[in-house]
Parts: sequence; structure tokens; C-alpha cells
Amino acid sequence: MENSPIEKVNNWIKNSVTLKLITITILMLLLLIPASMIDSIIDEREQLNSQATTEVSSKWAEKQQINGPILTIPLIYEYEKDEKIITTTRYWYILPENLKVDGEIEPEKLRRGIYEVVVYKSNLSVSGNFLFDQHPDKTNLKEIKYDQSFLTIGISDLRGIKNQIAVKWGDQNLSVKPGSKISHLIYSGITVDLPNLENLINQSVNFDFQLDLQGSQNMSFVPIGSTTKVQLKSAWNSPSFDGNFLPDSRELNDDGFSARWSILQLNRNFPQSWVDTDQSKKMDASAFGVNLILPLDDYQKSMRSSKYAVMTIALTFLIFFLVEILNKRKIHPFQYALVGLALCIFYILLVSITEHSNFNFAYGISALGIVSMITLYSLSIFHAKKLTILLVSTLLGIYGFLFVTLQLADYALLMGSIGLTVILGATMYFTRRINWYKLNIETE
Repeated sequence: MENSPIEKVNNWIKNSVTLKLITITILMLLLLIPASMIDSIIDEREQLNSQATTEVSSKWAEKQQINGPILTIPLIYEYEKDEKIITTTRYWYILPENLKVDGEIEPEKLRRGIYEVVVYKSNLSVSGNFLFDQHPDKTNLKEIKYDQSFLTIGISDLRGIKNQIAVKWGDQNLSVKPGSKISHLIYSGITVDLPNLENLINQSVNFDFQLDLQGSQNMSFVPIGSTTKVQLKSAWNSPSFDGNFLPDSRELNDDGFSARWSILQLNRNFPQSWVDTDQSKKMDASAFGVNLILPLDDYQKSMRSSKYAVMTIALTFLIFFLVEILNKRKIHPFQYALVGLALCIFYILLVSITEHSNFNFAYGISALGIVSMITLYSLSIFHAKKLTILLVSTLLGIYGFLFVTLQLADYALLMGSIGLTVILGATMYFTRRINWYKLNIETE
């Protein structure tokens, strides 16, 4: 007895490989929706972490930039205009001949809720000398106000100063005043009034002072000396050297790091002395220093791992599909959907557990949980331990490959492209003998 048209359509729907492939593809596209939602969740948690960092830094002290000392001398110019005598004050800025900074940074980890923030305390010894062998433009120059000269030391966040600062100027110990008188050049800092500067013409005068300074994440310096030498050491073992200059030498091990910079005035784009011109942008652009970063941020790892969600779902569905067509085991689209959702939940587990432990532990727990769940579910679908072992091996291979790729940040693209090539080649090999035109999913 021939089947009715309705029964023929029903059988085609049940057994058509083409329709099954279309259905699986649609399911994969639909699963991109929760995958994109997971990306949004990771991004939101990362923003909350950033807000916690900002909040802690605002109470402890922000990142610190040291700029100075800069010597400022007022100049009185007088010239005639429209038969009137006009007097104006201009400022002569002189930078140190030599500047040396020797410092130690003591990192600390503070917590805001579940979030961890890197802050530090530092002890800096700053020394150098000024050489007064330069002269300003004497055209219309009436007077040099040596008695009103002052030093400015730029400190980007004054809340980080923990002890009184005394500047040794030659043989004198000078007190400092809060605030900067040259805010267009140094917005935040301290000021030191200089006595008897006129007696130092054509001489060299030494200076030194100590800075007990705390800040958050970053410390940087502006190379204002004709020769600037900076040496830093810290117990932090994952520094990131940034800015306009990298260290000339560095040592990094499990106990921390040490780094040395030596910068000449020829390496930067501003002079040793000038009158009134604004050099602030050029000075800021020449800054260099170190970031105390947490090793490859866990949220970045979680975000990168979620980029492989489509590959993980596609390969798992591929195993289910091959089992279905080669071993005559019908699998309902709803079962595909459940497995796909389980794979998506992996990324939620990953980011949530990471916030309370380290990334590697969270990755292992999440992968183990999801693989176990899919394994137990597949046993009831496949009714064959060999096929389940094949699925488990594939899932473990996928998560193992992804884990290695995440650890090798610099080689992630290379690893990913090689992995995808191998996977595609393996798929082509194992399906090379399938006659897709004569294939259906009828059970035996």
C-alpha cells in the first residue's frame, strides 16, 4: 500500500539530510543570540571592575607622574608702543643639567567587593644639579627678578604624598609650598622659593629630595634633565613598561623587577631653557614609566574565549550529526538546542567563577562541569559508549586547544588558524566516503 502524500512529506521531513543540515544551521544561528548576550555580560562585569578600580584609586591616589624640578625666573621687559612705555613680565624656564631618580615601588592589592585593584607605595630619591650658564633674550630686558625665583616639582596627584618634603638646595634645606605657580606647564605640584639665586650665576648647584608617594597602577616620569637617569625596583613580577622610552636594561623574575632608563636631551622634543612658550604637550608626550598590571586580565581571557563559541557549538553539532547519519541514531532538534545551550553556559560559569578565583581554576571547573553534563546526556541519546567517548574526546580536545590558545596571547591568531585548518581537514577526511546524494537518516 502506497503512502499518502502527507505521509511522504512527513517521512521526508524526518529523514532528509538536507533539511537536518538546514535545521542545525538555523539552531546555530539562534544560539548566537545567547552567545552575544554572554559577551555583553562579560563586558558589563569588566566595566564594573573598571569602576571599582576608579573608585579605589580616587580614594587612595591616582596614577602618578613626576615632572620636575623646573626652575622659573621672572623677567621684566619694557618697550615703547604708541609713545607709551609698556612693562610686561615673562618667565624664564630652566631645566636641570642632570636628573637622577632612584626608587622602590611596593605594590599592594586592595579589594572593592569581589574586585581586586593594584595600588602601590613608593620611596623616590630625586637628585641632580642646575648649571646657570645660560642667558635669556636681552632685547628690551629691563630686569631679572632673581629674588622671585622658584622651583616647581610636578606631582600629578598630591593626595599620594605621605610625608613632608624638604628640598636640599646646595647647602640649604628649603621647605615647600603646596600648589603650582606655572599651572599651564605643571598643573599639579609643589613650589620651592629660592633665595640668593643671583649669587649662583655661572655656577652649578646641586639639589636632592625624598618623595614618599602612593598611587595606583602606573608611575611615570618626564625626562627634563639634560641627562635623565631613572632606576626603579619592585616586588611586582608582571610590569608593563610604557611611554615614550623603554628601559635600557631590565631584570624580571618571580621576585619582582628592576629597570634602568638613561635619556638624553637630544632624545626629546623640547629645549633645556625657554621663555614663555608652552612646552607642556611636548613634555607630557615624552613621559615614560611602568604599569603594575595584573597578568593578562581575566575578563579579556573570558571575552576571547567566548569568540570561539561558534566553533565549539559547530564541532559538537558536527559530532552529533555524523553519529546521526552514520549510525542511524535520530536526534531531535530540541536535543541539539539543549546541548548548544549547555555549551553557552560554559562561558557564564567561566566569568562568574573567575571573579572569585583564578582563571585557570575557573576554566577547569567550568569545562569539567559542561563536558560531564553533555557526556551523561549523550549516553541516553547515542546508546553507545564508543560514540560517547568520541564526543568526550572531541570536547576535551576543543577546550584543551582553547585553553592553550588563551595562554599564548601573542600567538592566539596563529594557533586559532592552525587549529581550524586541522579541524576542517579532519572533517573532510572522515566524511570523504559518504555519498551525500544517497544518504538519509532512516533508522535500521
